[in-house]
Amino acid sequence: MSRFVETDEHYDPTTVWLHWITVALVIVLWGIGQTGDLFPRGPLRTGVWSTHVVLGFLTAFVIVTRVAWRAHFGRVLPPADSGTLYTIARLTHLALYILLGLVVVAGIIDASYRGFNIFGLWSVPQFGSGDPATRHSINEWHEFAANALVVVAGVHALAALGHQYVWRDHLLDRMRP
Repeated sequence: MSRFVETDEHYDPTTVWLHWITVALVIVLWGIGQTGDLFPRGPLRTGVWSTHVVLGFLTAFVIVTRVAWRAHFGRVLPPADSGTLYTIARLTHLALYILLGLVVVAGIIDASYRGFNIFGLWSVPQFGSGDPATRHSINEWHEFAANALVVVAGVHALAALGHQYVWRDHLLDRMRP
């Protein structure tokens, strides 16, 4: 099992910023998702959920940009690990991208099925009948994917911290802004 050796190797600035913007958006969106219904019904709650939807669309844009950047322009670094740890890292990153995609797609479907009105200024085009049971089911899938994403992202973050502070291999330096 090889360990990342301290070098000047780090990801390009665009890759790094897209990563940290994604992290910030996931944290904020998950926080709103967990607390949005605690606000009293009315303009404040509507504003909180409108912010959630707008940031969700922004997240979709960031993810598409991130995947396109990584595929065509982003710097590729050698793996930090080999063998089983490399396989686990690859599967974790794959799971993160799949879950990010599922959360965003389910969120867009949820907003579209509802015909969600954003800040009273614009409504997401509605499809479907707006049936409450279907709406609830779509929302449940969105929530499940979001919670799974946060769990996998937490494991990912703990692994990165383990690299940095337990193995002291400076892995986090690759993603420093």
